[in-house]
Amino acid sequence: MEWFSEWWSGLGIFLQVMYCIALPATIILIIQAVMIILGFGGDGDMGVDVSDTSGLDAPDVNMINTDIPDIPDAADITDAVTTHDGGNPSDMGTMHFFTIQGFITFLTVFGWSGIICYGSTNNIFLTVIVALVLGALAMFGVAKLMQLSGKLAQNGTINMRNLLGAKGTVYLVIPASGEGKGKVNITTDERSLEFDAITDGKDSIGNGSEIRVTDIRTGNLLVVEKI
Repeated sequence: MEWFSEWWSGLGIFLQVMYCIALPATIILIIQAVMIILGFGGDGDMGVDVSDTSGLDAPDVNMINTDIPDIPDAADITDAVTTHDGGNPSDMGTMHFFTIQGFITFLTVFGWSGIICYGSTNNIFLTVIVALVLGALAMFGVAKLMQLSGKLAQNGTINMRNLLGAKGTVYLVIPASGEGKGKVNITTDERSLEFDAITDGKDSIGNGSEIRVTDIRTGNLLVVEKI
């Protein structure tokens, strides 16, 4: 390791500090990237994420707490409920600059850009300014990417409450009077999704029939009626 000692002692204090910043930050950044690629540290869920529907069960309107002044019908609920996508990606207020990923990225870019700039200019003041600017830009880039990825994740989430009053098509017969489950296709947000469904009607609903969602039970089970 004699070569390392000679190289290190020949750097000077400023470059030693820059390397002490750049090398650990780079190692941590690589570990973070590998963990994300392997599925650690993220939501870990792929595909459509269906939001919780606790409290939507309403098999009997008369059993609902009388403190609720009014119970809108399914169509009114559908009109009233909106899905929020987390804000416009250009909205700076929804960006989070001071995150672990952003800070590590800042240190990595700050360290390496400082090393490169100092090697070219041998000017500590100019090097620090350039390193700070590039590090800040890198932090901004990470914040922007996180904002956009958060928006994509939210756009992939289905709020089951928004399905109340939605129309769809039966592709597996739904037995009458809730005696068994069938399956329906519901188109929402330009996507066709499959759900288990039952009906409280006295007649079964056959394949290809048009239906409307009237209720949502535990486990994302739809209650539908033929239209």
